[in-house]
Amino acid sequence: MDKLKVGIIGCGNIFPMHAASIQLTDLAELKAVCDNKEDRARQAAEKYNCNYYTSYEEMIDKEELDVIHICTPHYLHPPMTIYAANKGKHILTEKPMSTKLEDAKAMVEACEKNNVTLGVIFQNRYNPGSQLIKSAILDGSLGSVLGAKCSVTWNRSDHYYSGSDWKGTWDKEGGGVIIDQAIHTMDLMRWFIGEEIEYVDAQIGNRAHEQIEVEDSAEGVIKFRNGVFAGFFAVNYYSYDAPVEIEIHCMKGTAKMVAEKATITYNDGTIITREKNPNEIIDYGEGVKIYWGVSHSKQIRDYYDALRSGKPLYIDGKEAFKTQEMINAIYTSGKENRRIVFPSPE
Repeated sequence: MDKLKVGIIGCGNIFPMHAASIQLTDLAELKAVCDNKEDRARQAAEKYNCNYYTSYEEMIDKEELDVIHICTPHYLHPPMTIYAANKGKHILTEKPMSTKLEDAKAMVEACEKNNVTLGVIFQNRYNPGSQLIKSAILDGSLGSVLGAKCSVTWNRSDHYYSGSDWKGTWDKEGGGVIIDQAIHTMDLMRWFIGEEIEYVDAQIGNRAHEQIEVEDSAEGVIKFRNGVFAGFFAVNYYSYDAPVEIEIHCMKGTAKMVAEKATITYNDGTIITREKNPNEIIDYGEGVKIYWGVSHSKQIRDYYDALRSGKPLYIDGKEAFKTQEMINAIYTSGKENRRIVFPSPE
């Protein structure tokens, strides 16, 4: 079986996770890369022995590609996805889908119209601890969910933002601590609960940064249609990147995740733990943050398995849209100081 031919748009920080993961699978091969900074595109092409472009439209038009990976700033995800979909290409994009909810909806619709597969990276769902908690909820061993909470307290200095021409802006990044740092934790909490959202009530603010227009702090509540209240707290002005925490309180026990380690404490005293396998190591190259781990590769492999087999995608555009809807509701609630009530499911 011929390998799927792949192009990557964006050769920045997250690029190695995608390029190396494509190399590791026997289902796909990297044929072209694109970046608007030519030196960066050239270096990536030399390393991975492929063609390079500075225009993503030109790459898609000239190369006979099956799949496009999108690793660019948030605001570029929708136009790139829609262009690729209209050319009949499957798409795997980094989170978040977009900065605006209507753009995320347009991405899903374009892929459905052109019968191509849209995947969105939320790799932390593939962590062993995440899988343990989700399985215990699905198989009923934890009983029904009663409540949930999560916290993200990290550090992103003004210097971090000054080194970027798009981070810290509403129009290009779409927000701050919620859409960039806390989104993975928020996604996991929503996924664990596994119910439709009834409303979001949140507050956001910039309390410690001088050079950004977006929020560096957020807190609030998400009420789900099964009656569960989930609280969240996120800041990116803490002194270091503290381990993220998620707690799911259930009828038969409590599941807690600290960083990647999950601990389930059942009411009968039984305790089960799971964390990342220290033997699962991927060398993504120099400069790649070690805590990003191997789950990117797991999700990318799963994406290609789904393309080949025709099985449903684990995290498709419609599933990721639910998290996008939650994130955008937090921003609307915080900006307008009002509760955002979700429409009833069809």
